[in-house]
Amino acid sequence: MPDPGPATGSSVQHSQRLQRRRRATQLAFFALFLLAPALNLLRFDLNETQLWFLGQRWSLGLGALQRGEVSANQAAITLILRGILPGLALVAIFLGVAWRWGRLYCGWLCPHFSLVEGLNALLHKACGKFSLWDEQASLRPGETAQRRWWPVYALSCAGFGFFWAITLLTYLLPPQAIWGGLLQGTLTINQSRFILIAGSAFTLELLFARHLFCRFGCAVGLFQSLAWMANPRALVVAFKRERASDCRTCSTERAPEGSACDRVCPMRLRPRQIKRLMFSCVQCGRCVDQCAESQQAQPQLEWTVGVDALRETLRQSKKEQQPHRPLK
Repeated sequence: MPDPGPATGSSVQHSQRLQRRRRATQLAFFALFLLAPALNLLRFDLNETQLWFLGQRWSLGLGALQRGEVSANQAAITLILRGILPGLALVAIFLGVAWRWGRLYCGWLCPHFSLVEGLNALLHKACGKFSLWDEQASLRPGETAQRRWWPVYALSCAGFGFFWAITLLTYLLPPQAIWGGLLQGTLTINQSRFILIAGSAFTLELLFARHLFCRFGCAVGLFQSLAWMANPRALVVAFKRERASDCRTCSTERAPEGSACDRVCPMRLRPRQIKRLMFSCVQCGRCVDQCAESQQAQPQLEWTVGVDALRETLRQSKKEQQPHRPLK
């Protein structure tokens, strides 16, 4: 989990270690997401109407009730112990982590967000932007956009889009049958239709709306953000507003024109804004990393949690409530 670091701010070395740690967790979870159906770690087989969990058949006891092997009371107890309680515990743990640390799953584990960052890098090579909706390019000194990366970007979106659809289908049907059907050309009409429609939808989403989906269309991210916003002591990126003038000369190798923290945010947010306007922050720490690189002596941005985060939240609220004085 993110380490707020010392009170004086994170050093460049600390930020770089943090990003390497985040990349490692993303890659590990990405591999787990792809391999889970084949290893029966987690999937629901529609053919057998059977849930698989950690390599074992996970039964709620309803089949035994239908066969008359157990009583209604025994089936109800099994349903509660093996279905309802584990589900509630999982939701409670997930929201508890979000309440304390925000959208940690999104920034540190989510396979979709890993794709977002990777595709951002490819698009930047093609046109100098991290999103098609950026107003201007952000190129390093001596760096130029190269059109030859456009086919790589487009094919990557299409490839991952259809690979995504196939992977999701293996969570519902036996992976051996799906991959075997693809290689041998024996997929059913419904299976082919699902892959075609879902793959096309994912491709378009990755091409044009991957940030918009993460910010406004993902229910998992939405509930994490709501839990995070409800806790004034939750992990937050604090901005030293008393030294805001120093940001005018802020620049890094990646953002030579200034506003380094704004330019590197994968969610296309402005990290120096108040918490309410950072609703979809995924706690990736890219802004903190760039600030440490730009202002090595005294970074303007730092992670705060607990009492320090509460102090930052109260300061933001007080500033919002102050009436705006008319210009004379």
